[in-house]
Amino acid sequence: MHSSEVAVMKIGFIGLGIMGKPMAKNLLKAGFSLIVSNRSQAAVDELSALGAETASSPRQVAEAADVIITMLPDSPQVEEVVLGANGVAEGISAGKIVVDMSSINPVSSQKIASGLEAKGTHLLDAPVSGGEIGAIEAKLAIMVGGPASAFEQVKPILEAMGTSITRVGEVGSGNTVKVINQMIVAMNIAALSEGMALGRKAGIEPELVFEAIRGGLAGSRVMELKTANIAKEEFKPGFRIELHAKDLRNAVAAGQEVGANIPFTTQLLDIFEKLEEMGFGKEDHSALYRYFSKSE
Repeated sequence: MHSSEVAVMKIGFIGLGIMGKPMAKNLLKAGFSLIVSNRSQAAVDELSALGAETASSPRQVAEAADVIITMLPDSPQVEEVVLGANGVAEGISAGKIVVDMSSINPVSSQKIASGLEAKGTHLLDAPVSGGEIGAIEAKLAIMVGGPASAFEQVKPILEAMGTSITRVGEVGSGNTVKVINQMIVAMNIAALSEGMALGRKAGIEPELVFEAIRGGLAGSRVMELKTANIAKEEFKPGFRIELHAKDLRNAVAAGQEVGANIPFTTQLLDIFEKLEEMGFGKEDHSALYRYFSKSE
C-alpha cells in the first residue's frame, strides 16, 4: 500500500478509554481520516473537536471506515461490539479489516475472526503493551496475530500508535503473546515484592536493596519502575490490579486450552484476586507488595 493510499483510508475507532482516546488522537495527528464511536459521549466530543467524524453505533463505523479498530475492556465487550446487534459485522463489507487492540482471550479472537470471515473480512488481534504513557507518546509495543497480507495493509496505521510492531503468527497469537507478557511482568513484580519484603523485615530499606542489586542480573525494568512505589507503599495506578487479574485469567484460560503447565501464573492470579477482594483492585499492580509485606 502506497503512502497516498494510506492517506485516503478512513479509520474507524471504537472504544475511547484511557488507552483508546490517546491512540485515536495520534491517528488524527498522523493525518488519518477518523470516525469514532464510544459508550460515553465526552470522549466522542473531544475527538470530534479535533476533527474526527462521529458515529452512533459500531455498525455505522463499519459502514463508513476501511479499517475498524476496537479498544475495549475484555472478550465479552469485543464480541458484543463486533458480532452483536448493530455491531461491526452487520455494517462491514468484503475487503475491510478489523484490528482488535484490546487484550482478550485468544480463543475469543479466533471466534470473532470466524464471524468476520463469513463477511469476507479479516481480523487482526493486536494487543498493546506500554500503558497510558505509551499510548499518549505513541510508543506502544504492538503484537499482532492474523494474515500477513492484512498486517502489511494496516502496518502504517499501527506505526502511528507504536514503536515496536511485530506480527507473531495467525489470529489469536497476538493475544497469546500479550498474556505471556503479562505473566512475566506479574512474576517480576512478585519476585521484587517478595524480596523487598524480606529485606524490610531484616531491617534493610528497599531503596538500598535497589541500589545494591539493580546493576546485576536481578535488575529489571520492573525494578526500575516499581521500587519507588514499594518503598513508599503508595500504589497510585499505573496499571490496576483488577486489569492485571483479568489478563492473568486470560492467561490461565489460554494455558488450559493448549495444555501448558503454568503453576506460578495460577498462584499469582489467586493472590491478585485476594487483593481485589480486600479492596485493592484499583491500585497499581505493584500493590502486590501488600500481600508479601503483611505479617504472618
